[in-house]
Amino acid sequence: MPHYTHFEGIKTLNDLGASKTPFLFIISYDKQNIFASPLHQLDDNIFYKLDRQRNFASLHIQKPYYFTKNPIDFKLYKQSFGKVIEEIRSGNTYLLNLTFRTPIETDLNLYEIFCASKAKYKLYFKGKFICFSPEKFISIEDNTISTYPMKGTIDASLSNAAQQILANEKEMAEHTMIVDLMRNDLGIVANNIKVESFRYIDSIKAGEQKLLQVSSHITGKLSHDWYMQIGDILDSLTPAGSISGTPKKKTIDIIEEIENYNREWYTGIFGIYDGSSLHSAVIIRYIGEENGILYYKSGGGITLDSDSKSEYEEMVRKIYLPF
Repeated sequence: MPHYTHFEGIKTLNDLGASKTPFLFIISYDKQNIFASPLHQLDDNIFYKLDRQRNFASLHIQKPYYFTKNPIDFKLYKQSFGKVIEEIRSGNTYLLNLTFRTPIETDLNLYEIFCASKAKYKLYFKGKFICFSPEKFISIEDNTISTYPMKGTIDASLSNAAQQILANEKEMAEHTMIVDLMRNDLGIVANNIKVESFRYIDSIKAGEQKLLQVSSHITGKLSHDWYMQIGDILDSLTPAGSISGTPKKKTIDIIEEIENYNREWYTGIFGIYDGSSLHSAVIIRYIGEENGILYYKSGGGITLDSDSKSEYEEMVRKIYLPF
């Protein structure tokens, strides 16, 4: 079975890398469930896309479809938001990514949604969940490891949207904290850490609207035998800072107390080692099926300067079909 517990999974990733066997890996948010399979043995109901690497054909949705979402009531959201602010004021966290699951309804199935998505990073896993992520996690080519933390979203239709989000002090503080966290994380596994690009903007399509999202690019240098330590490298860097917070360990404990559901695969990572390089993405923009009901999981980063209404609206805005 390609499903492993934390310890078994990390060892399996190390072993597959050491043998230079191309493989797909998926690591849940809490790292208690790890999937790893050589590509030549991959189940025929698992599909992926990472940049130009894919194992399926594109599908265009021609038929009419409906889509509705039923997000948590704002009053309930505000209660959880208030608990996060209390923890921040107590000095226990400075940035926490607060997420919720939202029941959705559509007459499209998960495979149809997956195939129609134009996202750079996509995963369809055995009819259980899909993600169509805009966020790369790490890539490793030669000895260079790169990470691309994404933090900050704005509606592209707003006047001077790019200038607005780049000038926003709250967004700047939030993004800077994540960049510092990821620099420190990379320093655990690599040397010569550099911020190659700070706060650049990507455009993504979110259903019928377009969003601008802010990212940075950080690099480091690994040892020549990094492929023998793939599991250890990923273990050291997960969960991703952009979907947890800082300081990471304490913030993860607070998330577990405040969030009212199990994230499972959502906000974990997935990727491919192709025998020479590694590419991975964060599992966001996620739809999963539980007992016949589809749930979309979404959220955003909370700091002391966050506004509950704005954060709630961002959480809801991220719930969309990707075409």
